[in-house]
Amino acid sequence: MSRSTSTSTSLATIILLVITFPIWFSIGAGLFGVAVGILGALFGVMVAILGICFAIITFPFKILFGSGDDWGWHFDIDLPFFHTNNGFLVLILVAIVIVLIQKRKSPARR
Repeated sequence: MSRSTSTSTSLATIILLVITFPIWFSIGAGLFGVAVGILGALFGVMVAILGICFAIITFPFKILFGSGDDWGWHFDIDLPFFHTNNGFLVLILVAIVIVLIQKRKSPARR
């Protein structure tokens, strides 16, 4: 009688596993999908941070040389008396102002 109970228990377990296999398989596939999605999101965030770093590094060069306007983003330095898409004129004006301020602060030499 012990052998009959053992066989029926094994048979019931096998039937239960076969019937519930799609449920367990779908739960496992869903968890795998969530894990892959989270890893993909982390990869996307890292690439976005890398892109931001490249943008920060190249932004001063874009201001100075005015390149990259063909990509749809226009950075024009709009001053009331002239329009330019590079920063050389502004850089020269800033340098002149710095030199004048430093000359004014330095003691008179005789």
